[in-house]
Amino acid sequence: MRGVFITGSDTGVGKTAIGAALAWRLSREGLVVRPRKPVESGCVDREGGAHSGDRETYHAAVDGREPLARIGHYRFRAPLSPERAAALEGRALRLDELVAACREGVDAPDFLLVEGAGGFYSPLTADALNADLAVALGLPVLVVSADRLGAIHQTLLTVEAVIGRGLALAGVVLNQTAPGADPGMDNGADVARWLGRDPLVIRHHDEANGTPAWRAIAPFVTKIAATLAAGSAHEW
Repeated sequence: MRGVFITGSDTGVGKTAIGAALAWRLSREGLVVRPRKPVESGCVDREGGAHSGDRETYHAAVDGREPLARIGHYRFRAPLSPERAAALEGRALRLDELVAACREGVDAPDFLLVEGAGGFYSPLTADALNADLAVALGLPVLVVSADRLGAIHQTLLTVEAVIGRGLALAGVVLNQTAPGADPGMDNGADVARWLGRDPLVIRHHDEANGTPAWRAIAPFVTKIAATLAAGSAHEW
């Protein structure tokens, strides 16, 4: 199965913006992209239950060709780890449920794009971390880090964990989630020196003139998208 698992070095690093940009770009490569965020917490109450903006973002990125219910299957209200948020609602999710939710409706030629919740070792279910879901799906992993103070440590640690799980590394993205970074900081150069490969550095993008930030990011992920589409993520 072709695809990618998008994980973060932490929460709030912009995984969905990067994932949506990739989904849009891969669709332009002619692939049938099946985006999945199988479980999410911190959803707000609206008519019909807990509402998530992330699945709507992915829905827009693939021009509405994938049903919302398949993009985001499990949604919980508390802004905590999905395992804890589910427990507060009397639910104990299992890894096999998330694997099934990710694979539902995916055919052999399709491209499966899965976004985890939180960091690589954050708990997803009563019996699994994000890392366990990535291993169960067997997809190459794209690591997204916020380009801020502390990014070097968190990025290198997450990459080591991905490789330690026997997974292919699809790449590393340093995403500037807020404007006004210290001009003396160059996490891109420093991470490259320690990894031996250049990460993709994404400068800060706000929504402007009705254009969502993920769409503004899309041109910058072209190279990663081409690598993933060719199935050569192991070459990173």
